[in-house]
Amino acid sequence: MTPVRKIDVSTPSMGRPQALRHLLSPRQLRDSARLQPLPSLHIALIAAMQAALAVLLALVVARLSPWPQLVGPLGLGALAALFGRFAAPGRRMRIVGICAAMLCAAVFLPSLASWAGLPAQGMVWLLALVAGAATLAVSHWRLGGPGAVIVVFAAGASLAPVHSGQQLLERTLGTLAGGLLAALVCWATDGLRHQAVQRVQLPAQPLRPWPAELAAAGRIVMGAGLAAWVAQAAGWQHPAWAAIGATAVMQGSHLHITMNRALQRMVGTMLGALVAGLILSLEPSFWWIAACIVVLQFITEVSIGYNYALGQITVTPMALLMTHLASSPQAPLGMPVERVLDTVLGAALGIVFALALSSVEDRAHLHRLHHGEGPQP
Repeated sequence: MTPVRKIDVSTPSMGRPQALRHLLSPRQLRDSARLQPLPSLHIALIAAMQAALAVLLALVVARLSPWPQLVGPLGLGALAALFGRFAAPGRRMRIVGICAAMLCAAVFLPSLASWAGLPAQGMVWLLALVAGAATLAVSHWRLGGPGAVIVVFAAGASLAPVHSGQQLLERTLGTLAGGLLAALVCWATDGLRHQAVQRVQLPAQPLRPWPAELAAAGRIVMGAGLAAWVAQAAGWQHPAWAAIGATAVMQGSHLHITMNRALQRMVGTMLGALVAGLILSLEPSFWWIAACIVVLQFITEVSIGYNYALGQITVTPMALLMTHLASSPQAPLGMPVERVLDTVLGAALGIVFALALSSVEDRAHLHRLHHGEGPQP
């Protein structure tokens, strides 16, 4: 029987300063740039097709309906198709249904709070609570990638003021309709995925104790809330983007993964913002923007498995273009710049919180990886 390794908490390598040096080392930078093999290119292509088709249907249905202003909510609901790509057939549909309901709740709660007159600072902390609740739900129900960050994106997109009960109802029902489209697309096409899923051997998701899940959710509430509050205090127009950045980074299960996510997200967002700026500078029509969103969605779902930064290069312009369609900002060329600033802020604060609130075992794991006792995933 293999003896249990005992951790000497007095070892200097267990301290946060040493952990920070590991996280800033050249090895960590190299690891963040490494390409990973996909578990299954076949599944990645099918999942990308499903997500792109769901978003396409949502945009077209909203545009051609009597309520074209619902293009944003329908697009948000369609993102439920992103979940469960490696799940067994029956479980896949349950995951999509749960995530569609979570996206609806993420749109409904901020919209209701806005209609009720909750001040801007309260809206920021409500967003942080949504981030924590989504983190807890994803972990407890083992919903898998892309995790809570998509739910936070939906909640952040719903921070715009609501002036009537009708507007609240439209947002919520629009998101529900998008979720139903996502479920319909997955149900109709999931047979293409079944045999490949049976051949893929993925590591089992560990069952975490309830206190550990609560602690992880609490860290994300604090990190996302602080990031959004700082962005709001700075006068930035989209503080939710900082919360999204912090949530995405802090979803990592270990410190080295958190740091990789931070570096990859910052670099990928910068490049993706350039792409978005170029597209928006051409002043494209709705249909050209919709086409770009669908293509970018497809590329994202394939490329992000190789490296998180590659996915950010395409998901960033996709998110900015969806925001542009939903809100038609007066200065669209300023959005990419703010997206970069918010992302850097959120990622940096995410790292600070992850390190400050890390456990001895978290830092010991990082120490072992950097001293050749295990490969970095």
